[in-house]
Amino acid sequence: MSAESVRFSDERLAEIEALVKRYPSPQSALMPVLYMAQEDFGYLSMDAQQMVADVLGLRLMQVREVVTFYTMFREQPCGTYLLEVCTNAGCMLNGANELVSHMCDTLGISVGETTSDGLFTVTEVECAGACGGAPVVQVNNIYHEKATPETMDAFIVKARSEGAGK
Repeated sequence: MSAESVRFSDERLAEIEALVKRYPSPQSALMPVLYMAQEDFGYLSMDAQQMVADVLGLRLMQVREVVTFYTMFREQPCGTYLLEVCTNAGCMLNGANELVSHMCDTLGISVGETTSDGLFTVTEVECAGACGGAPVVQVNNIYHEKATPETMDAFIVKARSEGAGK
């Protein structure tokens, strides 16, 4: 991603300007603006982080401190389908670790990697906040509770068949 390609649209800049007015300082709007940048560009490259800093009048280090602290911000591109498996205690006790291993073996990747076709990235998250449905897999932020190797295999097959038609 080059610096020239990292620019908020005029509509997004107007949205950010309105958002900043709701907070006591521009720094208070940093997390929502980072979410906007990640939504617009897919991930938060250094160019995108610098752009956010510039838009909010912050230093790059202030942005980096937030991006590198919170796991929901990505600094690398991910697949079309981001498969986030909760591996916290409740999910782990209900098979999350085995589910992660199965998904990685099925896809031929390790945690944090993306398949060569660019379709899937598997990551672990600390807590999805849905312990009653453990184990939980978020697919592009949509929760799939009581996930099993069979349900994830079916999802992968379906996603691959849809991806092949594009």
